[in-house]
Amino acid sequence: MRHHGGGIPLNRNHVFDSNGPDLRIRGTAQQLFEKYLQLGRDATSGGDRVMAESYFQHAEHYFRILNAMNQAQQGQMMPPPAPQRHLAEADGGEPDGLPAGLGDQPAGEVREIPISAAPPEGYPNGSNG
Repeated sequence: MRHHGGGIPLNRNHVFDSNGPDLRIRGTAQQLFEKYLQLGRDATSGGDRVMAESYFQHAEHYFRILNAMNQAQQGQMMPPPAPQRHLAEADGGEPDGLPAGLGDQPAGEVREIPISAAPPEGYPNGSNG
């Protein structure tokens, strides 16, 4: 099985060859994530912020691969949900699942709501002004 986007094998035991910023490492995604994380911490404690950031970016890459593997595994374990009627539809709401009054409005009479020409009392230029 492969990941949709980049052809990443979604197998926890898959061994990757990683060409890091200054070395080559071989291992599973979990091993590479932990190794780059440790190298980043070591570089940070040694004062090399640029190399630390590079290691942390490599660690993040393998972290994302681990997440993709976890999501794929969860997707295989869980059966697809059964189709269900929306609560709003069952309660007399709109058939598209929106609460009553928020769907398309029926065509028909158009009503105009008059707006008073005079501002309410208490507003500037009002009758209390």
